[in-house]
Amino acid sequence: MNLPSLGELELAVLLTIARLDADAYGANVRRSLLERTGRDHAVGTIYTTLERILAKGLVVSTTSEPIAARGGRSRRCFRLTNLGAQVLRNARQVNVALWKGVPARVGAT
Repeated sequence: MNLPSLGELELAVLLTIARLDADAYGANVRRSLLERTGRDHAVGTIYTTLERILAKGLVVSTTSEPIAARGGRSRRCFRLTNLGAQVLRNARQVNVALWKGVPARVGAT
């Protein structure tokens, strides 16, 4: 079976969704990426990426209950599908294989 390919940001967003679990909604994904990578992606970039991985079948989305704050809005939450988890495992295997044999001076372990 051919697995969908991932761009760098798609992989980062997918990993973030896996890590955030039930708290994986757009603003939280963006905030987590900023904290972990130091890169502040535009809101539109995050939502475009979320739509792209949704279209690939790597995540599903649901709408939460409105938040408790007055006038609170619902959130669109994302979670990994089995295919999404499989793609992440494959990406990790490929990454490990690519690092094998890279000289220590480059920072390989």
